[in-house]
Amino acid sequence: MATGKLVPISIDSIRIGYPLAFPLMDSEGAVIANKGYSIPDRATIHRLVGRGLSLCIDQADAEAHNRAYRAMLNDMVQRDRSIGRIADAHVTDASAALVRDEEDVPIGPPDWLDYQSEANTILRDGDGPTFLGRLNHLHKRLRQHAIRNPDAALLALFHLSTNEVRMYSSTHAMLVSVMCGLAARDVLGWPETDEMTVSLAALSMNVGMTDLQDKLTQQQGPLTPEQRLLVNNHPLRSVEMLIKAGVRDKTWLEAVRNHHAAASGNLTDRNSMGDRMARLIQRADSFGARRSPRATRTPSSAAMAMKATYFDENQQVDQAGAALIKAVGIHSPGSFVKLVTEEIAIVVKRGANTTTPKVAVLTNRDGVAIVDPVLRDTGMSDYRIAAGLESRDVKVKINLQRILSMTV
Repeated sequence: MATGKLVPISIDSIRIGYPLAFPLMDSEGAVIANKGYSIPDRATIHRLVGRGLSLCIDQADAEAHNRAYRAMLNDMVQRDRSIGRIADAHVTDASAALVRDEEDVPIGPPDWLDYQSEANTILRDGDGPTFLGRLNHLHKRLRQHAIRNPDAALLALFHLSTNEVRMYSSTHAMLVSVMCGLAARDVLGWPETDEMTVSLAALSMNVGMTDLQDKLTQQQGPLTPEQRLLVNNHPLRSVEMLIKAGVRDKTWLEAVRNHHAAASGNLTDRNSMGDRMARLIQRADSFGARRSPRATRTPSSAAMAMKATYFDENQQVDQAGAALIKAVGIHSPGSFVKLVTEEIAIVVKRGANTTTPKVAVLTNRDGVAIVDPVLRDTGMSDYRIAAGLESRDVKVKINLQRILSMTV
């Protein structure tokens, strides 16, 4: 049975002779044709409908359905079909409206707590029939927000990843995805297709151990031998699950396969784009892990985590790490700092360079909380950053929505 909202589709929107990119269901959610099944002729569909069935797909698969529909129309044009026949091939109003909403209408302000919960649900259902469609849908919205307001995306995800351990795996995946996308797009100058692939790979890198990763953040003792084996093997498990879900992009799969063990060395010296992506993901993954709390340790400050990212395993400047630092800043949005004024602040926007972000002051020099946070530019000598702080050193409760409003 389907678990998501069902969207009715037209018989004529099904591409005959091509593998389905999504399962076909009836109005009750029962699968009547599995993903990958190639419908041989239109009569087969009519026989199904003749039994009184309505054709439906999961809402999360509507985008894939629309792509298949556009491909079918393109086929008709290439084969010089009549205008009347093309006009007859249509999706239903419900699915068309959904596609317009996703592709043409700007998305509203994100509720990052909802995104955290949604990502947690998706990544825990890697074997589910709608996993890939839902993952792509989440990635598309996450990427849109990261392009529209990267400071807000970074602030929210860094804040949540350093304060929430119950859904750590999903929050961490979103953070690494956004970091890699920014570095690929704004620093490395990768083509859009590669930028999208690396951020998708980062989002799905740990699907093979989501539940275990959440448990380990709260585990007091060391890993058991069985847990260590699962951790070591999780990239291959993730690849297996992605292939089963329908991923055929070799670069995406290579990036996930190698993300946990990518060797040091410059990105430009690597033989494949998948290997370059794996290294970028590995460095962002390591940085995010250092910034997050564990039951057995406190998180590192942003500056300390960045230092460990900037230098590789041989204490040489790491090209991937340097790109990440340029993308998010040494004091990244969401991190805490002390100013030369003795005020404590949270970073809300990246500055003119990696060391001079915009910050919102949370406490005055006497340590008293400020009701209305004040924006400071640390590029000004009077408000320079004196030190980075760990989140445990900040006793002020953060109103995330209020702080996010200061990133605009």
